[in-house]
Amino acid sequence: SSTMSLSEAEVQSARGAWEKMYVDAEDNGTAVLVRMFTEHPDTKSYFTHFKGMDSAEEMKQSDQVKGHGKKVFSAINDMVQHLDNSEAFLGIVTPLGKKHATQLKIDPKNFRIICDIILQLMEEKFGGDCKASFEKVTNEICTHLNNIYKEEGW
Repeated sequence: SSTMSLSEAEVQSARGAWEKMYVDAEDNGTAVLVRMFTEHPDTKSYFTHFKGMDSAEEMKQSDQVKGHGKKVFSAINDMVQHLDNSEAFLGIVTPLGKKHATQLKIDPKNFRIICDIILQLMEEKFGGDCKASFEKVTNEICTHLNNIYKEEGW
């Protein structure tokens, strides 16, 4: 009774694609955030310690940016490990969504932004097939996060 719309084959290829990114979790996580903050400067407003940083170079060097990039990648990694178990998957996504909705008050559109940047980076580094096999996963993640936001009254 899975809430996930991914076949076993899709789960396997998504995991393979993600592994390539996760090998360099800190670097890739940092690259994703730096790109988000640079291309969507309003997203910086949620992070008090990144607010004053304007140059990508400065952000790349920031321990806070690196730390949060790694956090984002670990969370996604946990989700990817549980794509074939919707209960475990939701056990990871639900508290994360609740925290971002209620405590951090992050606009849910930012999840789509960050997922799109991850897909962009995947395509640049590993090609279109890699990106394509992970796209369904990012859609699952964003759909579930949006549902949690709705439950929290967004």
